[in-house]
Amino acid sequence: MSRIIAGIAGGRSLTSVPGDHTRPTTDRVKESLFSGLESADAIRGALVLDLFAGSGALGLEALSRGARRATLVESARRAADVCRRNGRLLQAELGPAAVRVRQEKVASFLAEPDPHGWDLVFLDPPYPMPEPELAGVLALLRPALAAEALVVVERSTRSPEPTWPEGLVRVRDRKYGETRLWYAEPV
Repeated sequence: MSRIIAGIAGGRSLTSVPGDHTRPTTDRVKESLFSGLESADAIRGALVLDLFAGSGALGLEALSRGARRATLVESARRAADVCRRNGRLLQAELGPAAVRVRQEKVASFLAEPDPHGWDLVFLDPPYPMPEPELAGVLALLRPALAAEALVVVERSTRSPEPTWPEGLVRVRDRKYGETRLWYAEPV
């Protein structure tokens, strides 16, 4: 079972998505990821976008640690329902507007005009997602980013580096067992 590690909701258990189609980010990876994000002051007050959200654990962890608002985008109905249930854990402390869940395909969500400039974006697509499809999502995401945004892509260590669109450049990557995190920023 996943949990929120730190912040105002630290220690609270999250509902997992039933079945084996969703791969939760391990606590070890989450701890390392968020330790680095806090050191870089990338969370406090951020508008967070969690794409391929699964249970919503990454976006909700960011909210617990001081992000202003999180939008969780998940196309699977069961997973989107879990995102809503988990989002209610933080609404008591942060209000109902803190978490927004969108049940739709990520490409459709990104194709809509959005006035937000996302500060922090998590992408944890299914590992079998073909790289050209991921590249298309990253290209759609680029115009929706704030000038100082940070994008984190979680992939299998067996997957190649994502193909970054023009205007988005990799700044680092980290490996944790079978998981690799790729970090990118707009240029």
